[in-house]
Amino acid sequence: MTTRPRTLGELRASGWASRSVKDEMRANLVRKLQAGETVFPGLVGYDRTVLPKLEAAVLSRHDFILLGLRGQAKTRILRALPALLDEELPVLEGSEVNDDPFAPISAWGRRQVEERGDDAPVAWLPRAERYREKLATPDVTIADLIGDIDPIKAATKKLSFSDEGVIHYGILPRTNRGIFAINELPDLQARIQVGLLNILEEGDIQIRGFPVRMPMDVVLVFSANPEDYTNRGNIITPLRDRIASQIMTHYPRTLEDGMAITAQEAWRDRDAGVEVVVTPWMAELVEQVAFMARDSEFVDQASGVSARMTISLMENVVSGAERRGVKTGATRVAARVSDLFGALSAICGKVELVYEGEREGVTTVSMHLVGRAVKAVFDDRCPAPYADGAGPAARARPARGKRPQGAPAPGGPDDDATPPAYAPILQAFRAGAAVDVSDAAETGRALSDLRAIPGLEEVARSSLDAGDDETLLAAMELVLEGLHQSSLLSRHELVDGRTYRDPFDDMVRSLED
Repeated sequence: MTTRPRTLGELRASGWASRSVKDEMRANLVRKLQAGETVFPGLVGYDRTVLPKLEAAVLSRHDFILLGLRGQAKTRILRALPALLDEELPVLEGSEVNDDPFAPISAWGRRQVEERGDDAPVAWLPRAERYREKLATPDVTIADLIGDIDPIKAATKKLSFSDEGVIHYGILPRTNRGIFAINELPDLQARIQVGLLNILEEGDIQIRGFPVRMPMDVVLVFSANPEDYTNRGNIITPLRDRIASQIMTHYPRTLEDGMAITAQEAWRDRDAGVEVVVTPWMAELVEQVAFMARDSEFVDQASGVSARMTISLMENVVSGAERRGVKTGATRVAARVSDLFGALSAICGKVELVYEGEREGVTTVSMHLVGRAVKAVFDDRCPAPYADGAGPAARARPARGKRPQGAPAPGGPDDDATPPAYAPILQAFRAGAAVDVSDAAETGRALSDLRAIPGLEEVARSSLDAGDDETLLAAMELVLEGLHQSSLLSRHELVDGRTYRDPFDDMVRSLED
C-alpha cells in the first residue's frame, strides 16, 4: 500500500501538481465518460435531457444553477457532484480554509510554509468533506457565508482587530478547493446575494474592512424553484448574469420512468412477517395518480406535483396491505384498490389546489385523482367498457335520470354499447346484487363475495395479472372500480370500504328516500 506524503517536502518529491477544482472535475468526468461509467447513478429519466447539459457545464468549467419545480431531484444531483472530485486532496494540516500546500491563501498557511518549509505537515482531505451545502433562508447573513471579526478570538489571542488572525471564516471559505451548493437561492436576501458576486467573477472574498482579499478556488452550484421568483424572492440580475449555465429539470415524462423512480425510492421491504405483493398494474396505478394530478384543473400546476407524492403513496399502499395481513394473520397479501383509497393522506398534503380545487376540498380532489388513475389503467388493460367507443356522456339520457317504461338500464346487458365481457356482471347488478368491499376484509371472505358476481373473475383473470387468490382479489376490485369510473356502476363510501350497486337501482333508492 502506497503511503501518502505527510510533509510539504514529501509532497513536492512525489510529483503531485496543483490544479483548480473545475479542472479536477472536468478531468474526472472525461475519464468516466471514456470508460463508459455511470456518472450520476440513481437519476431516472434525465439521460437525454438534464444530464447532457449538466456534463456540458462541468466540461465548460461553469458554475451552474438547477431550475425546476419541487421533487425533481435537484438536491440529489448536487449531492452527486463530489463523485467528480479526486478521492483525496492534500491540504496544510490544521488549515481552516483547506490551504493548498504549494499556494496557501491564508496568513496562517503562508506563515506555516515560511517557518517550517519542507517540514510543514500535510493532511489528506477526502472528497466527502469537500462538499458543503447551505439552505438559503431569509435569516442567512454575510457572516454565515463569508465570515466576520471574532472578538472572542481577538481577546484570547491578544490580537488587535486589524490583525487577519481575528477573522472567523464562514462556510464558503471553509469550502475552499471544493464544491459549495446553495439550495433555494431566491430565498436568499438580495443584499446577501451581492456578497456572492465577487466569488463568481473575480474568484475572491472580502471580509469587513480588511484589506485582505483571498483568492478562492471553489465551484458554486445552486438550485431554485421557478415559482419562487415571484412568490418568495428573486435572483438579482447581476448574480444571474454571473451563473454561467442554467439547467432546467423536469418531472418523469413517461409512466415507466415514474414507476422506476418510485420503485427505487419507496420503502417496500418490511419486517412484520407479511409479504406484500405489488402487481405491475398496481404500481402503474400509483404512478398514474401523479400524472393525473399534473394534468388536473384542480391542482396548481405552477407549484408542481413532487415525485415524493408517489413515493409516499406507494409506502402507504404497502402499509395498508401489510396492516390487513397482520390483523388477519396472513403471511402474503396483495395491494388492492382499497389500499389506494385508504392512502389518500399521502396525496392530500402534497398537492397545491387552485380556487376551484379549494372549493371542492382536498379529499374530494384526491378521490377524483385516484378515480382518474383507475380509469386510465382499466381502459389500458381491460376490454373497452363501451363497444362503440363512446362513453355515457356521448349518448342521450332521459331527463333527471328517469328511464322510459320498458327501456333497459344504462350499461345493462341489453345496451348495444356494452361489450359481452361485462354483460353478466352488469346483469347481476341490474338484478339487485350489491357488493361491499372492505379495506380490512380477509381474502377468503372477500373473494367469496366477489365470485358471486358472474363474469367478474373471468374478466379479471383474462385482463390483469392474477396468479393466485390474493392477486385475483386485487384484480377483481380494480374491475369493479373501473366499471364505476366508466359510469356503469354506482359506488357508495362506507366507514371502512365501499359498496357497488347498479346505478339505476341506486337512483330509484335515492328517489324513494
